[in-house]
Amino acid sequence: PRITFSKDVFNLMQPIIGDLEHEEFWVLFIDNSNKVLAKTQVSKGGLTATIVDVRLLFKRALELVCVGVIVCHNHPSGKLQPSIADKEITQKIKQAGATLDIKLLDHLIITQKAYFSFADERLI
Repeated sequence: PRITFSKDVFNLMQPIIGDLEHEEFWVLFIDNSNKVLAKTQVSKGGLTATIVDVRLLFKRALELVCVGVIVCHNHPSGKLQPSIADKEITQKIKQAGATLDIKLLDHLIITQKAYFSFADERLI
């Protein structure tokens, strides 16, 4: 699929992670035409957190020769507000990507019925 808006990511990922009772962190690897080359789970956690290894995320990005990544994770609580940890991992991924010329296009928090987009809220 092609990603044009944050809603496209929500529609793609909500059926996968929107109803889970634990947190999962996924990455969409994007080519120059905004097409999804692959979507990969990079971590699976507990009820309120999951650990993301940025090195593994970018290892896969380099293998796919992508130009951008969109990261997303779910909040089983239904709360859409990003935590401090959510903001920190977003910045860490953005900085690592900048070094490799792989742009962090967005970070979505997905719940059962709604989503929060860091890009839409100008936090990236």
